[in-house]
Amino acid sequence: MLIKCPTLLGFFIFRLLPTELSDYLCISLTLTHTMKPNTQQLNDLTIQVRRDILRMVHAVNSGHPGGSLGCAEFIVALYQSIMNKKDTFDMDGIGEDLFFLSNGHISPVFYSVLARSGYFPVAELATFRKINSRLQGHPTTHDNLPGVRMASGSLGQGLSVGIGAALAKKLNGDKNLVYTLHGDGELQEGQNWEAIMYASAYKVDNLIATIDLNGKQIDGSTDEVLPMGSIRAKFESFDWDVLEIKEGNNIEAIISGMQEAKSRTGNGKPVCVLLHTEMGNGVDYMMFSHAWHGKAPNDAQLETALAQNPETLGDY
Repeated sequence: MLIKCPTLLGFFIFRLLPTELSDYLCISLTLTHTMKPNTQQLNDLTIQVRRDILRMVHAVNSGHPGGSLGCAEFIVALYQSIMNKKDTFDMDGIGEDLFFLSNGHISPVFYSVLARSGYFPVAELATFRKINSRLQGHPTTHDNLPGVRMASGSLGQGLSVGIGAALAKKLNGDKNLVYTLHGDGELQEGQNWEAIMYASAYKVDNLIATIDLNGKQIDGSTDEVLPMGSIRAKFESFDWDVLEIKEGNNIEAIISGMQEAKSRTGNGKPVCVLLHTEMGNGVDYMMFSHAWHGKAPNDAQLETALAQNPETLGDY
């Protein structure tokens, strides 16, 4: 079997025996802890992550593919290009950037990127949402899955956790950053606004909170369920520094925008990134609708979706 291995200098082709395949897939991307892959490699990884998402939710006929697909480029870019990470995982996270997933229902994309980045074996993705699996429908910490720093089944809590971690870094003299990700519908939870107010009042300026601005949630568009007006104006009224990434499903635009966000830290204000994405991105029949927020594809739909996202790094 021929497998393409991403390296700093491009793709090398390796011939692997079937028995070697699982081991290869578990380590294939760990090099990117110290190497920065190029745009083509990041795009190839994103396609493979989409395949993982689709296959994971299909296998158990449950899960949340829409938002996971919409954030694939962002999570890939975050872990492979943007964050300063150690080669090994520990819960203290001292001397490295931290990430907290607040909208935990998009766990398929989170698990896929963690596995493809070497945090745990890629083969373990096959256990998603199964009994006794470490990969539950919403991330938890009690099974000690590397990469998971908080349980995020209940929406609206990630920013509070992120603020606590950011303040701890300040107390420890740690100059690294804290990143959080939130759904736009999630902002309808009141705890967010307490945290948003707190972060600016206490100048938590080592925090970058990204809002997945896809305009959709489980029951319809955010404007239909609970109109929130201008999210930018709301954050700015709470004295946050706000920037927008208009092409939130474009790797280069994400990296450029997040580098700009990083440059704005340390100036006395927390930073908010409004990431404009499309729910279900990369699968034509899932896009432009909220219908796939929490619904798995059937066999025929999976076949169609996978055909639109050809295998790039090897399926688990």
